[in-house]
Amino acid sequence: MDTSKPKTINWGIIGLGKIAHKFAQDLNAIENVQLYAVASRNQDIATDFANRYNAKRAYGDYNSLALDPNIDAVYIATPHVFHKANSILCLNQKKAVLCEKPFAMNGNEVEDMITAAQTNNVLLMEALWTYFLPHYQFVLKQVREKTFGEIQKLEVDFGFKPEMDMASRLFNKSLGGGSLLDIGIYPIFAALSTLGEPIKIESTATFLENGIDTSCQMLFTYKHGTTAQLKSTLMEQIPTEAIFYCDKGIIKINSYFNEPSNVTLIEDGKTTTFDFDNTTNGFSFEIVHFNELIRQQKTESDIMTFDFSRKLMHLLDTVRSQIGLNYE
Repeated sequence: MDTSKPKTINWGIIGLGKIAHKFAQDLNAIENVQLYAVASRNQDIATDFANRYNAKRAYGDYNSLALDPNIDAVYIATPHVFHKANSILCLNQKKAVLCEKPFAMNGNEVEDMITAAQTNNVLLMEALWTYFLPHYQFVLKQVREKTFGEIQKLEVDFGFKPEMDMASRLFNKSLGGGSLLDIGIYPIFAALSTLGEPIKIESTATFLENGIDTSCQMLFTYKHGTTAQLKSTLMEQIPTEAIFYCDKGIIKINSYFNEPSNVTLIEDGKTTTFDFDNTTNGFSFEIVHFNELIRQQKTESDIMTFDFSRKLMHLLDTVRSQIGLNYE
């Protein structure tokens, strides 16, 4: 029996905003990993972050982190518009890259990132954490095994009403702001991961004067008449649930469906709710998966595949085209 200790994975984080803090907390809760270095374009921010999460190095620029020979993996947590450049920077230095969703701004950028990963023979994965959460894997199992038969209709929404700070990333078009790329990706992900690619897409949206979309409504139609009604909004607090209406019952992922949550199954008037023990923010599941890919010297995830990321971005690109959302 091999009782040797698994290889310790040294991580770096580029971009030290809100999501990076949650990621670092979960990273520190996992065995055989170390937060080795962090990078911000502001040295003080990097130093404070490193001190808080016990990172060994704090860099005031991204290039220095990419060049650090002690780093095995890098989590990219910068605004959407920088994902391609930051990922390729690290991939070219043979660093495994876990890049926050959306993978990039459009399909062409996604292809450039995948090409860089394949050219360097190094691991790259889109960090869409929901895919790895226990409650979502539970739902995927119900859908695959047709526990309640075929899905007839899917309803997924995601919405909240943040303070309208026009200087913030969320409302800044030059940073890829707006509802679709930031939160609309989750309802689209739920549809793609359970129903596949639709045969028809119909989309409408509302906009601010600066050009970002404040809400987006999408109708995906599939063969045999199955539909997915999807919505994202920054204008109101809505349930943020995913409801699968099947032949013989209902599968409901309760609020917030994209985060660690619980699942309610409804059949013949009987309701059963399943809870899932979770002691972290939820990023730990994708981190553990990514670490194992590194240890196995894999260059692509078997869950969050390149093909899936391509399809997800194609759907986002199609919706953007329909609503006239242009980031150029």
